[in-house]
This record gives sequence, C-alpha cells and structure tokens, in this order.
Amino acid sequence: MSLSDETRQLTENFISSQSTDDQVTIQQAFEDIMNADFGSKALREGDNATDFRLPNAKGGETQLSDLLKQGPVVINFYRGGWCPYCNLEFKALCDAMPKIQELGATLIGVSPELPDNSMTTVEKLNLNFEVLSDVGNKIARDYGIVMDVPENMRPLYLKWGLDVPTVNGDDSWELPIPATYVIDSDGKINFAYINKNYTERCEPDDVLAALNKLTAAAL
Repeated sequence: MSLSDETRQLTENFISSQSTDDQVTIQQAFEDIMNADFGSKALREGDNATDFRLPNAKGGETQLSDLLKQGPVVINFYRGGWCPYCNLEFKALCDAMPKIQELGATLIGVSPELPDNSMTTVEKLNLNFEVLSDVGNKIARDYGIVMDVPENMRPLYLKWGLDVPTVNGDDSWELPIPATYVIDSDGKINFAYINKNYTERCEPDDVLAALNKLTAAAL
C-alpha cells in the first residue's frame, strides 16, 4: 500500500468515527485552510535554501550547511509526533532510508515541538534519522510554510488529546505546512513538495526520484 493509500484510509476511518456535528466542524475548518493563502510565498524549486542551526533530539545542534558538505539533504517539515499523518509519513521515510543513504543524502525532520517532545517522537517511532526542534516555527517561517490551526478546530484538538500549545511551548497554534525539500550540495532547492492539505503527503518514491536526478547530473 502506498503512503497516499494509507493516508486516504486514515482520513476515511477518522471522519467516520466522529459525530455529525464534529464532522461539520472538521469540514468547515478544512475548507477555511484550503481557501487561505498559507504557503503562497513558500520557497520552491530553484530557490536557495535558507541555512539554519537547530537543536536535535540528542541534546546537540545541527546546521544545514554542515550537512550539505556531505551531500544532498532531504528536509521533512512535520506538524508533530502527535499527528497520525506525520507518523505514517515518518514510517515510510524510515523504510526509504537505506536508498536515501545509498544516494549519498541525509534526511532530517523538523517540527515546532520542544526538544524533549522531539526525543519522545524519535523513541516512540524508532526513527533512524535526526529530528530537529524549530521552536516558534522560525525556520518554517523563513521557508514560508507556517499555517494556523483554525479556531473552530482547536477545541476538537484538545478533546482528542492533541495539546499543540503544550508540546510546542507557546500559545500560537501555529504549525508548519507539511513540506518536503530536496536540497543539493550547493544549497539550491532541487525538489519541493508543499501541501496545506495536511492529510496528503509526499511519496518517498518522489524524493528518491529527485535524488536520482541529482546523482545522474553529477556524473
């Protein structure tokens, strides 16, 4: 089953499990997100990637430019370890890690969660790549991919046990638009997937295809 099939099934099962009133709220919030201009100024293919230095889940710090010295970098901006769609995406990326590494690339995840919560995500999902904490969504803002959880959805998030302000350490209810970037060793964005429909995610095969193109161009 592809990642798209898995996320589609997850959406169908989740929506069907909600009350009629909550389904109406979810639908309205989703329409508000799709009608908003979130991501309209996002960095895309051909743009230069903004460098950053962020805390990692191991208690240290990681800088993008340092990783680029070793080869291409795949950056996955995700909402948080509480998001079931992000968890499905992370599992798919973990499965793709051997091929990503064979192509000489490094994969990192970036979320607004506090470092301790990022560590929990790494341990819970047994991730085989580094996860960085972008507290306050500063880097996501630099990349133009910040969005707000609609106000009418916030009580539902809390009812579902998804306390975004607590895990992120602020009261903003801001999250990154799920986005995946492939950045070449020169710091240029070679591939960009940005989708404010957070129920859809980039297929790992598309990431691998982008990395294969970089490898072929270098020959």
